[in-house]
Amino acid sequence: MKTKTLQRIKQDTRLAWLFSAPALVLLLVFLVTPFLMAIGLSFTDQRLIPNPRLPTEFIGLRNYQRLLTDSTFWIAVRNCFLFVAVVVPVQTTLALGMAMLVNQRLKGTTVFRTIYFSPVVITMVVVSVIWTFLFDSDQGFINRLVRWISLGTIGQQDWLNDPSQAFFCIMLVSIWQGAGFQMVIFLAGLQSIPRELYQAAEVDGAGVWQKFYNVTLPQLRNATIFVVLSTTILAFKLFVQVWVMQGPAGHPRETTMTLMVYAVGTGFKRGKIGYASAITVLFFLIVLTFSILQRYFLREKRSRE
Repeated sequence: MKTKTLQRIKQDTRLAWLFSAPALVLLLVFLVTPFLMAIGLSFTDQRLIPNPRLPTEFIGLRNYQRLLTDSTFWIAVRNCFLFVAVVVPVQTTLALGMAMLVNQRLKGTTVFRTIYFSPVVITMVVVSVIWTFLFDSDQGFINRLVRWISLGTIGQQDWLNDPSQAFFCIMLVSIWQGAGFQMVIFLAGLQSIPRELYQAAEVDGAGVWQKFYNVTLPQLRNATIFVVLSTTILAFKLFVQVWVMQGPAGHPRETTMTLMVYAVGTGFKRGKIGYASAITVLFFLIVLTFSILQRYFLREKRSRE
């Protein structure tokens, strides 16, 4: 009997590896291998277009030393952390609010679920182009709406070219496009909460806010951890919105420059593959460290509760 069990486990293991093989091969070819190549290239002066007169040389830590004194790099790091600090809490809170709204047993909730989720299925390139037209300083809908709401007291705004407004406009686009996905996660968590818990809270005399803080939030702990971690990683990878709406230079005055935009612009616009590889390696280390710390503190908080 034990022999048959072991044979079945071995067969299941081989079958699992067989079905996993295509995905593992794709991950190895398109994710692991390029990253390992980037690590190697970060120690060289590799160019996008090779020059026979200037062969690629091993330069050690020179790219990383240069990054430490690169003002644009530190502007990009600051912008990434600012983007995470604003977008993650706002988008998570908005998603939770939308999930609670569409979780109500009312007519038409299916329509609103579709409306709230629809931006997620639109590619970010299309979303960025649409919002670029909306933010247009001459004929954009946003300017017209602001003038109408303010009764003409607020004049025409150049949203995407104003250093004090451009990055927050990109934040708004990101929150609008991504909140629907987090809403679905929270909605699944809300629908898994037993009704008996709310009924018991009502018997104890709990009000709406008391039930929210003492029943809903604790039961959504796992969903919240997943949403916060995934949103943080996606926020650090900010690229498409800036590239489409602002261009590779992160205009105006690099106020919208991010690490991914800087890496791609350095590698494919300026042709410095070695330097761009060093940026991506440091970007990976920053995201990995931040994600581990965030996960650790969330788990510590969870264990104390």
